[in-house]
Amino acid sequence: MDWNKLYQSRITTPEDAVRHIKSGDRLFLTGNCSVPQRTLAALVEYAPELQDVEICQALTIGAADYVAPEMEGHLRVNTMFISANVRTAVQEGRADFTPVLLSEFPILFKKGILPIDVALIHASPPDEHGFCSFGIEVGLTKSAAEAARIIIAEVNQQMPRTLGDSFIHVSKLNYIVPVNYPLPELPMGEEGGSEITEKIAERIAELIPDGATMQMGIGAIPDAVLKYLYGKKDLGVHSELFSDGIIDLVDAGVMNNSRKTLHPGKMIAGFVIGTRRLYDWVDDNPLIELHPTEYVNDPFVIAQNDRMVAINSAIEVDLTGQVCADSFGPRLFSGVGGQLDFIYGASRSKGGVPIIALPSTARQISRIVAMLKPGAGVVTTRNHVHYVVTEYGIADLYGKTIRQRARALINIAHPQFQEELEKQAHELHYL
Repeated sequence: MDWNKLYQSRITTPEDAVRHIKSGDRLFLTGNCSVPQRTLAALVEYAPELQDVEICQALTIGAADYVAPEMEGHLRVNTMFISANVRTAVQEGRADFTPVLLSEFPILFKKGILPIDVALIHASPPDEHGFCSFGIEVGLTKSAAEAARIIIAEVNQQMPRTLGDSFIHVSKLNYIVPVNYPLPELPMGEEGGSEITEKIAERIAELIPDGATMQMGIGAIPDAVLKYLYGKKDLGVHSELFSDGIIDLVDAGVMNNSRKTLHPGKMIAGFVIGTRRLYDWVDDNPLIELHPTEYVNDPFVIAQNDRMVAINSAIEVDLTGQVCADSFGPRLFSGVGGQLDFIYGASRSKGGVPIIALPSTARQISRIVAMLKPGAGVVTTRNHVHYVVTEYGIADLYGKTIRQRARALINIAHPQFQEELEKQAHELHYL
């Protein structure tokens, strides 16, 4: 059958599409700014007729009616990264959290550890050959969709067509829901960040060599670094995500990807988060390739980029170098994401620069601590950590003793806490 006729024959409404979801099914939900909004809303309406449907996801942007208290017993989220819209449900025990490296997230589905019955995806219109692009979210979606028994696809006239390992043929889509609505926008950085953020960003920029390949995690600090890179030369991108700040660096000729040792001339990522400007820019842009996360975030792929720079944030760091980035004590907050993937990958890179960056305080409490809070999760271990950066300086911990690490970290803590940290370090026999 001609692919266009096949496509037309599979068109349905969101309400009819979700009727193919059965009680006890496990769903995969496309996330980030690519959540299929019409289909998800229809699922929420249909939910009272369902029992024990599991929704596997990572970070999602927007309202999350599907984790409302009244969904209990009908829909239950199993998230591999705790985004703000499901955090309360996880903390109250109404939703589940599965800790997993971002590089291994899709492998759970590919290997059948979490078999997927239905994938809810969001795609661009098909090209002349019948291929839809996964658009702004390829990394976590492509492999999960391919592992699903049934695919329900919102095909959105406003979804960009991104290139790379980013396509699915219409013959693989069981139910097609045509839509035409703007994608959610999420600016990653605001003009004029805080003074502390700016100081940290300036210090990080000192560590970035010409010809570096960049990964920037989610947060104000990684985004703020971008504005301090205009004096650099021949930068590139290999990152789980990027946002609008990249565009001006490309236009300025700073980020030309010319010295990358893997995929030279190309910007590699798993997904993009940003504004309409970014979505328009990535549309059919041959500079950009989006790939599945199990490739982009594989530390041994990352390490093939010489001068790999990884910039990630933390909640607190103890005096031995343990990095907590996913919880406040036992209170779950986010997840490992791609932090360890890129910290380890950058550490294995020739000339690599793995960076953990954080303000020295939060709410007048030191974030450099003698010991992590009881129950705190260790995302980057003391064995993996290299550079820790605050507004007060840079601590290079790699190859250093506990005594040397404690001293270096006390030196970049807020001055009002240095005396107490020194006292605690002596009590712990670190100094």
